[in-house]
Amino acid sequence: MAKDRRSFFERITGTISVADDHDDFAEIIPEPTRTQADWTEEEVGELAVDVYQTPSEIIIQTMAAGVKAEDLNINITREMVTIKGTREAVRTIADEDYFQRELYWGSFARTILLPAEVETEEAEATERNGLLTIRLPKIDKDKSTKLKVKTGQ
Repeated sequence: MAKDRRSFFERITGTISVADDHDDFAEIIPEPTRTQADWTEEEVGELAVDVYQTPSEIIIQTMAAGVKAEDLNINITREMVTIKGTREAVRTIADEDYFQRELYWGSFARTILLPAEVETEEAEATERNGLLTIRLPKIDKDKSTKLKVKTGQ
């Protein structure tokens, strides 16, 4: 009598584990493959942000000290904001001369899902003393406009 190697949960529910020797699923669920390019891709840091709202705006703030304005890429849709950039380190100090290294240098990115839709054309970004502030006016869904009907002649 062959011993049933399925877990208790699999036996009572009638399910099978794909991880076990079930080659029937090999075509359906391919094994992930990693190329050499996957191993050599540069690590991208995640940007820390504060996101809050006023009655008329959503405001995003993040520290962008050491980042040139031309190295920042801010992409805005009605529902989300993506901030990407690069902070370049000055490499004049030898690695063995460091006692502590805590600052992040290199590429960073952050995508923020917004709690309300915004007017993308009216958004503005400012930087002051290393603090990047993005102001996103909310769409006023209660705003209405009276439309005049034109007559053809």
